[in-house]
Amino acid sequence: MSNTHNPFRINVGFLYNQARGSFRDFPFDLPHIQLAEDITTDQITGNIRISRTSEGLLLQGDFNTRIPATCVRCLEDFNQPLHVEFTDLYVFPKPRSYEESDEDVPEFVLPEDGYIDVGPLLKEYLLLEIPIKPLHDPDCKGLCPVCGTNWNQATCEHQNQTPEDL
Repeated sequence: MSNTHNPFRINVGFLYNQARGSFRDFPFDLPHIQLAEDITTDQITGNIRISRTSEGLLLQGDFNTRIPATCVRCLEDFNQPLHVEFTDLYVFPKPRSYEESDEDVPEFVLPEDGYIDVGPLLKEYLLLEIPIKPLHDPDCKGLCPVCGTNWNQATCEHQNQTPEDL
């Protein structure tokens, strides 16, 4: 993308007057990028297809990335892979009538300047994909509750004891 300051800010104004069914793909392949104060990605790759519909612009995103995480069983740091797919409709702005309530206003309205910032949208979908209990490996053996030995790397005298023995 040409915008290095905010690579997720996309000029879509040219699609406003295109025929229904017109689309454009926006590929992304970005090294280390900070989406928010709490989300730093390692390598983010993906694509956003923006299609012109009769109601507005349909965004279909498909992204892969990795974020730093800590395994809940062995406390080892690792890069958690994440995959995000989303579909959202940005509607054309309409004059608001007096009868409309705030609930009638769509969530995403196309901005008049013709730019959509999909960074916050991508951040929200990534947050939903972060596991509550990240594991570097589903077969992680964890730590010994007595001496703290990482059972993935070594054994200890407590490994074969039952909980009653500890």
